[in-house]
Amino acid sequence: MTRPSYALVTGASMGLGKFFARALAARKQNVILAARSGERLDALAGELRDAHAVLAEPLVCDLAAPGAGQRLARQLGEGGFSVELLVNNAGFGLRGEFRELPLERQLEMIRLHNSAVVELTFELLPPMIERGRGGIINVSSMAGFQPIPYAALYSATKSFLTTFSMALREEVRQYGVRMVTLCPGRLRADPEEASGQERRGKVPGGEQGHEEVVAEALKKLDAGGGLVIPGRVNRLTAAAQRLIPPNAVPKIVARRSKP
Repeated sequence: MTRPSYALVTGASMGLGKFFARALAARKQNVILAARSGERLDALAGELRDAHAVLAEPLVCDLAAPGAGQRLARQLGEGGFSVELLVNNAGFGLRGEFRELPLERQLEMIRLHNSAVVELTFELLPPMIERGRGGIINVSSMAGFQPIPYAALYSATKSFLTTFSMALREEVRQYGVRMVTLCPGRLRADPEEASGQERRGKVPGGEQGHEEVVAEALKKLDAGGGLVIPGRVNRLTAAAQRLIPPNAVPKIVARRSKP
């Protein structure tokens, strides 16, 4: 009997992860939902089972902990789960002066955005290559295209994620594995979250809806993978900044990013 295949979505309890899970379940893709909030995961898993008649497995884990990606991969192997799509989505941001932000919290961000992604990719990629099919979506950010003062480490981790993801795509495409590097700008507030009621300042290019960002990422996955920068203004911004002298970029960005 053939084992069912799954998509693993990290950070699935809220934000883009939740919308990825819903979109994949709508495609009749079984999903493994990983995040720290067991209550939210259970609710989402139940919603997806009822709405789309798919398998939905909640797994509570903290991917910001040292070695968490390897432990999660080991847990999946012991459970007999076959992962054909990995969505590395879990993340968070910090704003403020580097020297004033808690060091441990900043190290958690490195582990979550970078170490956990590398560990999960390293562990789950070989079976995809062996099968000759599979996919990986790495959720990076527009922040990875420039140094951002007062979000220095966040932009640095996203820069690592973007370059790692785009480089790895060229290594694995010959084996039938599709990789998408997703770099959204600021997302529209999620109306299902309490933070969605807060007033937010305007940003260049405006805000993007979760559904449209996920749809663009899945469309690129279907087309074989590659870089996705949702929003025309965001694409123009990413291209235009290459024309600005490198030393000038952080000075320009600092004026807008200072808390």
